Amino acid sequence: MFSFFRKKEAFANEAKEDLAQDYNDVRAVAVYFKDETGVTFDKQESILKNKVTTFCKHRKIGSFIKLLEKIKYNSELKQELIDALTTNETFFYREFKQIEELVKLVKIAHKKVDILCAPSATGEEPYGIAIALLEAGVAQSSFCITAIDINSDAINRAKEAIYKERNVRNLSAQIIERYFTKKENLYVLKDSVKSLVAFRTLNLFDPSFAAIGKFDFIFSRNMLIYFDKETKLKAKNILESLRKDPNQEIFFGHADLF
Repeated sequence: MFSFFRKKEAFANEAKEDLAQDYNDVRAVAVYFKDETGVTFDKQESILKNKVTTFCKHRKIGSFIKLLEKIKYNSELKQELIDALTTNETFFYREFKQIEELVKLVKIAHKKVDILCAPSATGEEPYGIAIALLEAGVAQSSFCITAIDINSDAINRAKEAIYKERNVRNLSAQIIERYFTKKENLYVLKDSVKSLVAFRTLNLFDPSFAAIGKFDFIFSRNMLIYFDKETKLKAKNILESLRKDPNQEIFFGHADLF
């Protein structure tokens, strides 16, 4: 009986603690997030503060310190924070010249190739690569695409593969007709393409990441722009360690400067 009242009192104290809101100094969250994901908000502290404050209020977490305490033991909350602070806006056939170069390399490889897309965002890039290969006459059995992202919400959306007009704006009407089913104002990718890409929620900086395997070709476009110089080099080294051929260049985005 007394233990019941003690538990009730503990819950009440925790509720009071959460009501005593303190959303002033977000720097500890910024440091934690960079250590976990590599993403830095050094020049966007006010944006980070607004996003984390909203995140905490929606979950009745009274302070940034309390948030950091909770995510140590709550992996679901940690993933929700990652999803909230990472962006995934992209479109099909972005920087298409690199995809064209990949198609040429796959065609002269004369073997089945493994391709990695990191990050995958909501699927436009890995699916776009698959479509470009099919359009070039490359057999489905000649390539395997693995797509990863740290954002689980983006991965779920990629698996659904339902896109708006702005996402397919670079595709011709013929390609859209061949590979998509239009439903009102949405474009649903056909299962024949969806089946060609395997999606996984993974963190590039997690020690277990190396177990993903080795790849003939690696796409990592517009991820490094969120890192500082030191983290960029670390990410570059990790990706280079995944190459089957150490001489094969990685396809980085034009904005991913070192």
